[in-house]
Amino acid sequence: MSLLLDTHVVIWWLADDDTLAGEIKDRLDHEPDVYVSAATVWEVAIKQSLGKLEPPDLPERILGCGFRHLPITADHGIAAARLPQHHRDPFDRILVAQALCEGMTLVTRDAQIHKYEVELLPV
Repeated sequence: MSLLLDTHVVIWWLADDDTLAGEIKDRLDHEPDVYVSAATVWEVAIKQSLGKLEPPDLPERILGCGFRHLPITADHGIAAARLPQHHRDPFDRILVAQALCEGMTLVTRDAQIHKYEVELLPV
């Protein structure tokens, strides 16, 4: 099963935050098909530039964390635009679209994402 990580999950994993359950951390450490979207790196870079996230090299840390990278394609953009308006956050919408288009399981705690018909691994 391929996993696509929501932004907060990547940040918690990098910080070894106790918010992320031990079994989820272990799974992310050992699952071969764990992906981070280009949208996550973009979102973190924007928030970091606004002073909302630390450290200043967080986007680079995400790139180097060992998870596989998932680029954003035109098909992902079309799918995101056609999703029901359950969620207004464009970064979350693109993650949902990517998970749907690529047949991935989205790892998230976001309650709004649960409204979509996407395979989820709740954290």
